[in-house]
Amino acid sequence: MRMKARATMVALVPALLFAAVGCSSTNTPATGKAPDPKGSAGSAPAAPGAPAPSAAATGSAAPKTGGSRLERSALAQGDLPGYQVSAQGKNPNAPDGQPQADKKACQPLADIMGDKPDPSAREVLSRGVGSQKQVGLAVSATVGSYSESDAKALIARLKAAVAACGSGFSATVGKQTGAYREVRPADYRTGGDESVSWTMTAAAEGVSAQVHLVVVREGDTVVRLTALNVAAAQQKAQVPQEVADKQLEKIKKVQQAG
Repeated sequence: MRMKARATMVALVPALLFAAVGCSSTNTPATGKAPDPKGSAGSAPAAPGAPAPSAAATGSAAPKTGGSRLERSALAQGDLPGYQVSAQGKNPNAPDGQPQADKKACQPLADIMGDKPDPSAREVLSRGVGSQKQVGLAVSATVGSYSESDAKALIARLKAAVAACGSGFSATVGKQTGAYREVRPADYRTGGDESVSWTMTAAAEGVSAQVHLVVVREGDTVVRLTALNVAAAQQKAQVPQEVADKQLEKIKKVQQAG
């Protein structure tokens, strides 16, 4: 992606989506250096054909494994063989605020692309998950705590928005605007209380990417999983089943432990 287009994509995809670039396979093709999106765990790819930087080389932060219930629920390095998990603070080059949709019915889908999957979230933690098995696959995994009623309402709003926004919409955050096209429901198995999944094409500055999202509620906790192929953005990507399963497994264990 060109530098300007890569920066604009910050407004199109959730925080940490490109974080896994620095954690993915060293065979991952790169397309040019650009500023990290917010929440990035490391630097953007280097010159074409150069190996992706490792988490250690880029100074990416290791996810915390203790602390609050949400911190214990989030994915951590070592949870998923064949993946690297990382987390770091917001990049200063990233725009602030939640994306604003041009269609009221589509606002829940714009919200889900922001720092918080929904403004009613009490606390949110995000992780970048880089696949060492599927070249270029980048996944973001965000866990958020809500009141249970707010969590249920979020899933209901998302289902309604996916049904209403098939023709697409645009969203703006800061001074950056992007378009979402071909919003389509997607079948996806999860072990949570309820879930919604969809695919769409995010586009800006002449660059587009196929994105897959899965949002799952488990009690008062909501998981947002997002995937795209950073090596070949036009290729369809899917959130790996083992990533979703492990994330839900951790949440359930923490909830059972109290």
